[in-house]
Amino acid sequence: MLEGKISRILNGDTLRVEKAAAILDLIRSHGPYRWTGIFDVDAGSGVASNIGWSGPSAPEFPVFPINKGLTSRAIATKSTVNVGDVARDPDYLTALTSTKSEIIVPVLSLSGDSVIGTLDVESETPNAFDSEAQSQLERCALLLRRLWNCS
Repeated sequence: MLEGKISRILNGDTLRVEKAAAILDLIRSHGPYRWTGIFDVDAGSGVASNIGWSGPSAPEFPVFPINKGLTSRAIATKSTVNVGDVARDPDYLTALTSTKSEIIVPVLSLSGDSVIGTLDVESETPNAFDSEAQSQLERCALLLRRLWNCS
């Protein structure tokens, strides 16, 4: 199961960025996903910063304001943003022109009162993230808290 494999990676003795890269490769291999990324969210400075990615290229926006893009919605609502057709969403920041659907899952602090990071998954397939895929990615985001030294 995906979550068990992620837990094993998180329990390893590697550096945070190495754990993130291994987890992102694993998640990307579990669906019709072309690109995956994990971002730090720093509300104080107002930016999201990439800490790892898996896919054909680095993120187009490795650092961006947290009030931009689909990420802004995930942070503001503290809930998953699942867009089946990014071309129809005015908040979508075009990174790769072949992206058809994207999901942003917030990683919440232990108390749940703030977003400390996001899991970003993109697909070349429209509507790639059904309710089962979304639930699985949300379970992954709960585990990812450990990348921020949360239990």
